[in-house]
Amino acid sequence: MNTAPTIHGENVLLRQPIESDLRDYMNVEEDNELKKMYGIEAVDITPKTFERAKRFIEAIANNQWEWCVVYQNRFVGQARLTVNQTDNRARYAVGLFDPSVWNKGLGTEVTNLVLEFAFKTLNLHRVDLRVLEYNVRAIRCYEKCGFIKEGIEREGALINGKYETDLFMSILDREYEEK
Repeated sequence: MNTAPTIHGENVLLRQPIESDLRDYMNVEEDNELKKMYGIEAVDITPKTFERAKRFIEAIANNQWEWCVVYQNRFVGQARLTVNQTDNRARYAVGLFDPSVWNKGLGTEVTNLVLEFAFKTLNLHRVDLRVLEYNVRAIRCYEKCGFIKEGIEREGALINGKYETDLFMSILDREYEEK
């Protein structure tokens, strides 16, 4: 199995996990806004433990196209492509678990780096994602990177007793090239 290569950006580094990532992850307190953006039910939240952190980082290492996002030499999030080779497409996901790095354009930089890899290295035709409709910050990021809203799943997720709506967004290879 191939593993995701290291990708250098202007402000971020995308790479495979290393030992110090466990410490970086454990040093960031759980954040209620992050949980909401991930669509995590308040009742499903378990305290951050060493074992849970270890499983989180192992999952990144075991996914063929997943990276640790590093900013100022600290592990602050992850990005992933789940590739469907039959249809020449991938589902994209990104998460910055450290609120101290939000609103710095890192999500946009990470997304652009992963899109470049998806279209230029993997030669994919399409990259898509789903995002909770209330996650306005993420939607703005995706639109800046060229994603187009293509549909919704109305009230398909029950989160904290309320039905929430997901948006589906995508970008095609030709749209990426035009950008």
